[in-house]
Amino acid sequence: MTDREPVRVIFVCWGNICRSPMAERIAISYAERDGLTGVEFTSAATSSEELGEPMDPRAARTLRRHGYPADDHVAHQIDRAELGRADLVIAMEDLHVQRLHRLDPDAGIALLTDFDPAAEPGSGVPDPWYGSESGFLDTLNAIEAAMPGIIDRARTLAESRASG
Repeated sequence: MTDREPVRVIFVCWGNICRSPMAERIAISYAERDGLTGVEFTSAATSSEELGEPMDPRAARTLRRHGYPADDHVAHQIDRAELGRADLVIAMEDLHVQRLHRLDPDAGIALLTDFDPAAEPGSGVPDPWYGSESGFLDTLNAIEAAMPGIIDRARTLAESRASG
């Protein structure tokens, strides 16, 4: 057992009820599957609109249908302190990057699609909240496509922390 702080990866979207908690749950599952330790995955909102709300039921159903956990989520808004503690901040859209930079202009923030080699650079992950349930499957597919790159980056950060 180590006394080192875990590498903190936080996924950020608008309300923290769809995309970012989906990414958090998928990342946790991938990390467990791949034996990645020393990394903590969380999620947060840039907006205060959904504070205290559970995950959108469509997002939860989509996760469960694909073997991911979806229970016990409560939406919260990121603040400057949480942003400052993160080792890797992954936003869903450029709008979120801009809002995060208002909290900390020097924060290093990536788009989720930056980790998907097949994604168009800067494309982001569209918000499924406004559409049908099929949009949540598209979101899940986009997250899964980026997840190998995210897990690789988290592993590199964890190994660097463990050796340093």
